[in-house]
Amino acid sequence: RLSGGNLIITGLDRDQDSGVYQCTASNSQGTILSQRATLQFAYLENFKTQTRSAVNVREGQGVVLLCGTPLHSGELTFTWVFSEYPHFVQQDSRRFVSQETGNLYIAKVEPSDVGNYTCVVNNTITKERVFSSPTPLVLRNDGAMGEYEPKIELHFPDTIPAAKGSTLKLECFALGNPVPKISWRRTSDISFPNKVKLKNSNAILEIPSFQQEDTGTYECIAENSRGKNAARGRLSFHATPHWLQTMTDTSLSIEENLFWECKANGKPKPSYSWLKNGETLISEGRVQIENGALSISSLNLSDCGMYQCVAENKHGIIYSSTELMVLAQDKWPGRSQWKQTALFSEDQICLYLTASRPHASPRAISLWKRGTEILISLFPNGTLKIANVTKRDGGSYTCIAKNQFGTASTTGRLIITEPMRIRQGPSSTEITVGESIVLPCQVTADPALDVAFFWAFNGQPIDFHQDADHFERVGGSFSGDLMIRNIQLNHGGKYICLIDTDVESLSADAILVVKGPPSPPDLVVVEEVTDSTAQLSWSPGQDNGSPITGYVIQARTPFTVGWQAVDTVPEAINGNTLTATVVGLNAWVEYEFRVLASNSVGMGEPSPPSTKIRTEDAMPDTAPTDVGGGGGTKSELVITWEPVPEELQNAEGFGYIIAFRSVGLVTWTRAVISSPSVTRYVFRNDTIPPFSPFNVKVGAFNNRGEGPFSSIATVFSAEEVPSVAPERVSAKSLSAADIEVTWEPTASTPERVLGYEVVYWEDDTKPDTVGKVRITGNYTAVNVSGLQGNTQYYLAVCAFNTAGTGPQSVPVNVTTKKPPPGQPPQNVEWNLIGSQLVLQWDPVIALETESEVTGYIVLYRRHRNNDMYSIITNKTSVELTLNLNDNYVIQIKTLSEGGLGEGSEPIHIHQLSKSVISCCRLLFCLSPALMSS
Repeated sequence: RLSGGNLIITGLDRDQDSGVYQCTASNSQGTILSQRATLQFAYLENFKTQTRSAVNVREGQGVVLLCGTPLHSGELTFTWVFSEYPHFVQQDSRRFVSQETGNLYIAKVEPSDVGNYTCVVNNTITKERVFSSPTPLVLRNDGAMGEYEPKIELHFPDTIPAAKGSTLKLECFALGNPVPKISWRRTSDISFPNKVKLKNSNAILEIPSFQQEDTGTYECIAENSRGKNAARGRLSFHATPHWLQTMTDTSLSIEENLFWECKANGKPKPSYSWLKNGETLISEGRVQIENGALSISSLNLSDCGMYQCVAENKHGIIYSSTELMVLAQDKWPGRSQWKQTALFSEDQICLYLTASRPHASPRAISLWKRGTEILISLFPNGTLKIANVTKRDGGSYTCIAKNQFGTASTTGRLIITEPMRIRQGPSSTEITVGESIVLPCQVTADPALDVAFFWAFNGQPIDFHQDADHFERVGGSFSGDLMIRNIQLNHGGKYICLIDTDVESLSADAILVVKGPPSPPDLVVVEEVTDSTAQLSWSPGQDNGSPITGYVIQARTPFTVGWQAVDTVPEAINGNTLTATVVGLNAWVEYEFRVLASNSVGMGEPSPPSTKIRTEDAMPDTAPTDVGGGGGTKSELVITWEPVPEELQNAEGFGYIIAFRSVGLVTWTRAVISSPSVTRYVFRNDTIPPFSPFNVKVGAFNNRGEGPFSSIATVFSAEEVPSVAPERVSAKSLSAADIEVTWEPTASTPERVLGYEVVYWEDDTKPDTVGKVRITGNYTAVNVSGLQGNTQYYLAVCAFNTAGTGPQSVPVNVTTKKPPPGQPPQNVEWNLIGSQLVLQWDPVIALETESEVTGYIVLYRRHRNNDMYSIITNKTSVELTLNLNDNYVIQIKTLSEGGLGEGSEPIHIHQLSKSVISCCRLLFCLSPALMSS
């Protein structure tokens, strides 16, 4: 139902009431349409109830758990429940919940991640919440996954349109081992403004209040120790239409012609249509429509009504309304007026007086009088011409208009003023991008005149409000100077200063030439390619006022982060050269190239990239690095290496050749591996003696042939575990938490011993519940810490090497000492006299389950150098000498066989100022009577 201009809908129905609404307003003058209003209904349906399959992954592997968002309308938020509600997944650098896809991304799976995961979807409008069926995450039992470079699983689109003033959020997350770190950059290397925020361990880039200057290509970089990867997307600026020019209500006589034009700005550029009384106008006959212009020839009464210009793009629609009245009058609506007082300059050759045309249909006939004198120097439209104007031409003038319906007149006074002169106008000049300039515009004029200054740029008025970042008008009443700040290339052109008074108008113009870095080159073409070179040609861009002095070529591959400068022949490309050869390229790699021009102002923007090309293939020219190995099990030789990066493999069919021989032999044994990602080879043979040295080298091959080998490395075969256990193992309790274990080193054994491992446990019936302490080197003692007080422990020692641990010694047992007293010293009192501090406290009595108190330790720390000092005493008082120019923190603890006990509350001694010390000294010098008072 309607209530005034309001539409009220009760009992809303999603299917029936969704849609676009417009209000129509009508009266006797015509009809107009309101802005459109869209009615949508938010809802969120339930997940499908089917059981979700388990996801099986290896430890160290990355995984994506899919949410599968149900049907909905309205903004959603996503969370995930781990195991049971309300235990939500906490996001960090390893785990991320996308608010775009709803999926849960785990960069590197750990054993603690095993469990059931439930996707929770919330509708922010209806406040509905639905839960998916749980997805079990299960660890595979075939071992952990090794390290690998980041793989970006979640990234923003290649092109992202963003509306002006909106808040834009870009998401980026990668799987990898180790967990990748995320960083962001703009490919233009322009730094982010302060408003940009990074959230969720850099997985989200947020740009509030998006503006034109925020457009460009953004890059997300995921990096770990195994490599890096990047994703890019271009942000484009979109804006709803807004009016630059609209129409005003218009009254015209019958048979006259109408011309209206409306202009709007927006991104993308808006399209136009016209409505009359709410109905769409069609261009035909007398009515012609072209873009935002409407013309109607030979008006008649049927053309009266309300007209609307409509500007629309995909982001919005706007309306501008106006009224057209067509007049056919048989009487005068009132007396036509011209200004009661008119001012004109004395030096005008001719002066034309025109009264406002009366609203008369048909057109009226005009004549002029000066006093009682009839003036006949008239034009057909009724305008009076006065030639060779002087001050004597001032006076009272009357305009009289007649038609068959009546007569009307109007009278005004003409005043002749001193002529206006331009004292200093703008002059043409050159300026560099980024600089500022003031274009002067100063006049001398009759004091009786109000002078107004206007500026136009390339024929268009300057909008000082919209362009306030660059344009400002400065000066006094007779000065309208134009200041241009931070000049850009698009500010070059013709500037006109327009000076206007009630009498006359003057103008002065100047050409401003803006010099800047060159515009981007164009048409970058790769003309010839080899396995290491590419010959390029290009077309120059605009030099922007300064001759081009040189060019730089950059290249990009799938393996580089962004664009990199490349070597060329010639090495330095001068501004007259439009071709060069890029050298030092990698074989069998896909390249893009771009060219940048420079001049005396600086380096310009890059050209569009060339078409992607791939260099020719070639034999490998890079050998594997970091060749080593060792370890493994009995009768094995383990060889490892750092793989050759994909961009250096030079052709398809890439693999490795492993060559090895026992030290002292001449003949090499070779093995071939056809997988380019393999980094380990194990040779097994029962005749290999343990811990025997081998010469090892690794080479590369591809479909074009074999490449170089690495330098020779010495690698030892697998060794056997020590076969002899340490002897004479003993253990001694040092405190409630520490046990010292000693032993004699193993007797002569053919196996290598790298160190020793102490195994300990509490219950002798369950020796598998153990803790371990390992020490490398030829040591015969170690302290086991972090134990429980007054507890019996069993301990054994064994030797180890790269093959593992040897047999354990016969276990020994020892009981840790009782724990130290749990009660700190109480009732601590202190007295500071000069630099002497006296501390006193109550003695601490240990419980039966605690170690006896054997003394006290006083710990104190100076604030200035942060050094810690201590004093041990068996009394309950102590005297300290302090530096009066420093602050101190003091604490008292008990000493016992079980270790240090709990500390007292810290005592803070603050520096005494010299004035206080002097005051104290003065008081001690006063009389006893005053001292007592």
